[in-house]
Amino acid sequence: MKKAICILSVMFFLNSCLGLMDGAGSILDGSRFAEKTIFSASNYINDAEMQILVVENKTSEKSIIISIANYPMMRIRATFPDENGNFMFTSLEYLSGNTHGWNEFSLQLLGGGKLAINDSSFDFDITEEIEGIQITQGRIHRYDTRITGDEAVTALRNRFERVLALTEWMLTVEGAPKNQSLKEFEKHWKPLLVPEAVTSRNRPEGWRQEGDVFIRAEDIRWNTSFTERVFPQELWLVRNTGTLLRDWEEAISLIYMRYEWKNILEIFTKRGN
Repeated sequence: MKKAICILSVMFFLNSCLGLMDGAGSILDGSRFAEKTIFSASNYINDAEMQILVVENKTSEKSIIISIANYPMMRIRATFPDENGNFMFTSLEYLSGNTHGWNEFSLQLLGGGKLAINDSSFDFDITEEIEGIQITQGRIHRYDTRITGDEAVTALRNRFERVLALTEWMLTVEGAPKNQSLKEFEKHWKPLLVPEAVTSRNRPEGWRQEGDVFIRAEDIRWNTSFTERVFPQELWLVRNTGTLLRDWEEAISLIYMRYEWKNILEIFTKRGN
């Protein structure tokens, strides 16, 4: 586990503190209000549309923001390349809403590469392995409640650990699909993870068997026998208490991003066209 956390594919689940957001969705300390975009270009890398922005703050300091069209919940920030094209990653910024509110974080990064920016395009190579260091601040908006400070950090750390355990198992399931859209991901996985929360016609065949035991949590009767038949033991409590459903409803974009992270990593390690 400790070794895996060192690489980008699980960097979200390190010492997690979450980023701040104001009502307009600005990251952290509001510095984005002072930034202006001075360059924008898009390329297709490994069949994925990637955009690079060059932004400048009030002190004329430039930085790079990288985003992937298929993963709008995340942006990678990096230093502006030096005269030799070398740059360093500085943070990953995540923002995603849900029916109950939103979650946002900014994760410090190590790693770097070489970036060439032309008049209307760019090209880059990753030359140093990307590592997540620490998510520095946090805030959650849930219904009419805004959670900040240590309370938010603790809640989000716990959620990240659960999401990591969940997606590690999901990726081992026979026939687990890859490279799905978020909509396809939800359609495929929700009936398998929380069949009690979908219509009866969408539940997997055989999800309920004679003699199954149910318990009530979060106003839902959970089939604990189904849990034990399908899930690894470390996920039993998470599912049977309704916590898995709550994570799904409030953080499906995070679950999806972590599940698809190998594909995201491959995109980031390909050269621009």
